[in-house]
Amino acid sequence: MPELGGDLDGVLARAAAAGVGEIITIGVDLPSSRKALELACNCRRIYATAGVHPHDSFPLDAEAAGELIRLARQERVVAIGEIGLDYYWDHQPRAVQQECFRRQLELAAEVALPVVFHIRDAYEDFMDIIRDYAGNLAGGVMHCFSGSWEVAEFCLDLGFYLSIPGTVTFPKSGVQQEVARRAPADRLLVETDSPYLAPVPRRGKVNEPAFVAYTARKLAELRGCTFEEIAGQTTGNARRAFGLPPDGGEEVA
Repeated sequence: MPELGGDLDGVLARAAAAGVGEIITIGVDLPSSRKALELACNCRRIYATAGVHPHDSFPLDAEAAGELIRLARQERVVAIGEIGLDYYWDHQPRAVQQECFRRQLELAAEVALPVVFHIRDAYEDFMDIIRDYAGNLAGGVMHCFSGSWEVAEFCLDLGFYLSIPGTVTFPKSGVQQEVARRAPADRLLVETDSPYLAPVPRRGKVNEPAFVAYTARKLAELRGCTFEEIAGQTTGNARRAFGLPPDGGEEVA
């Protein structure tokens, strides 16, 4: 992302200083997926995903699908994503979003990778669609989860992880905080969504991986445990969710 790309060394140094050992950087279209893979190949602390975000949805033809599969089969790519539905912005027609989403779910099953889901104001359609595919997927992560506890239960029943962003630190995020309190500890992740959604006390600033520590501290507060416990739990969860090696080095918040 342009907000961070000009200072990659600084971003990585600040992340390491905050205790972040490894990073998964996200593809949102084919060019950014290629760039994410390039970053991952050049830095052993970085892994990548490949996918077409709902904002960039289009009917995947054979050429585009083939490119996505090629990217997905590279060693440093650990998931298909972000993919899904976004009815808040509606940058693409909903029918196109749904078609692109379904096609990528098929590809995720073909390459046996977990899926990073971007779902905003579209949980009803998401639940209708995912029922047809969940049994064939190698797991899933609900990116920036903002749904109700009822939606959370649906996702948990499918074996998916709930990824908690910096917005959980906002005073008015009561629904998100409820989910963060109630979800099983072994199904929670924390994330930045860099360069967006910076947590308190960095709210309104450009978000970056180092700031995930603030989100983890808030999660620990909500759940009545220590930061170290949350850091260890979410690190282990992330390794399982994305099939990362167990001996990755420093602990990740």
